[in-house]
Amino acid sequence: MSFNQKRSTLALLALAISAFAIGTTEFISVGLLPLIADDLHISVTAAGLTVTLYALGVTFGAPVLTSLTTAVSRKTLLLALMVLFIIGNSLAAAAGGIALLLTARVISALSHGLFMSIASTIAADLVPEDRKASAISIMFTGLTVATVTGVPLGTLLGQHLGWRAAFIAIAAVGVAALAANLLLIPSGLRKGQRTPLNEQIKLVTNGRLLLAFAITALGYGGTFAVFTYLSPLLHEISGFKEQTVAVILLVYGLAIAAGNVIGGKAANHRPMNALFYMFALQAAVLLILAFTAPFKTAALITIIFMGLLAFMNVPGLQSYVVMLADRYAPGARDIASAVNIAAFNAGIAIGAYLGGYVTEHLGLIHTAWVGSVMVLGAVVLTARSRSLERSDEQAPRRQTA
Repeated sequence: MSFNQKRSTLALLALAISAFAIGTTEFISVGLLPLIADDLHISVTAAGLTVTLYALGVTFGAPVLTSLTTAVSRKTLLLALMVLFIIGNSLAAAAGGIALLLTARVISALSHGLFMSIASTIAADLVPEDRKASAISIMFTGLTVATVTGVPLGTLLGQHLGWRAAFIAIAAVGVAALAANLLLIPSGLRKGQRTPLNEQIKLVTNGRLLLAFAITALGYGGTFAVFTYLSPLLHEISGFKEQTVAVILLVYGLAIAAGNVIGGKAANHRPMNALFYMFALQAAVLLILAFTAPFKTAALITIIFMGLLAFMNVPGLQSYVVMLADRYAPGARDIASAVNIAAFNAGIAIGAYLGGYVTEHLGLIHTAWVGSVMVLGAVVLTARSRSLERSDEQAPRRQTA
C-alpha cells in the first residue's frame, strides 16, 4: 500500500468513527423508545418524535449549514461539528422532560446533517474515480457499525441503567470521534466551494436531480415506517422479551453492515441497475413482514433480510447524486450532497411519522405494508431514472452513427 493510500485509509477511518458516533445517536431512540415513554409518562408515538424531529433537523440543517460554511476549513468544521454533537447528547442525558429532550435531539441533528454532507464529498475526493462508491461505503460503515453495536449496546445500557445513561455513553463516543478527527484527518483538505446562486437554482430545478432526491426519500425512508417502531413490534406482536429485542437489534445491525458493503461494491459502476433490484427486494420483504411478524422464527428471518437491504442503497444513492451534480450543476457539488442527506432524513421523518400514525390508528403490524408502499414508489422512480440513463448512453452513439 502506497503512502497516499495509507493516508486516505486513515482519513476514511476517522470519518467512519465520527459516523459511528452520529449513527448511534440517530438510531438509539429506536431501542430506547419504550423506556423514554415510560419514564416521561408519554405515549410511544410521542416518544417517536425523538426520531422524527431529529430527522427534520438534519433535513433542513444539512443544506443550509453546508451553504453557510463553505469558506471554513473542512478539518476545523469537522472538529466544531463533533463539539456540537457532544453538547447535544449531553443535554439529552440531562433532560428531565420531553421538551428539553427534543431540543437536544435537534441540536445533535444539526451536527449530523452538515457532517454527513461534507464527509461524503471528502470520502469521494480521497480516492480515484472508480472507488468513489466504495469510499463512501467505508465512511457509511460507521453508521452500520453503530446499528450493529451502538444501538443494541445502548439499548441494553438503557434497560439496566436508564435511558439517560445511553446518551452519556454516546457523548463519550463523541469525544473519541473528536480525537480521531484531530489526529487522522489531514489539514490540507480543500475548502468547500461557495455555490453561486445560478448553480443553486440549477440544483433545485433540474429534473434528474429532483428525481434522485425523491428516490432517496422514498427508498431509504420506507424502512423507517417499521424500523422506528421495531422494538415495540418485536415485543408486542412477535412476543420476544425485552432483553431478546436488544440481541435481535444486534443481528439486524450485522445484516445492515453486510448489506452496506455489498451495496457499495454493486453500485460502483451502474448504480441505477443495482438500486432498482435493491428497492424491489426491500419492498417485497417489508410486505412479507406484515404476514410473518406474529410468528417468532418467521419474523426473525424476515427482519434479517430487511436489515440486509435497509442500508444497501446508501452508497449508490449518494454516489449517483454526486455524479449527477458533476454533470448538471458542477458548482453545487457539496450542496447536492447535502440536499441528498436532507432527502435521506426527509424519508426518515416521513416514514417515522407514518409509522406513528399507523401504529396509533391501525396497529403496529400495519407499519410493514405502509413501508413497502413507500419503497415501491422508489422502485417506480428508479425505473424511470434508469431509463433516462440508458437514453443518455445511447445519444452519443446515435450522433456518431
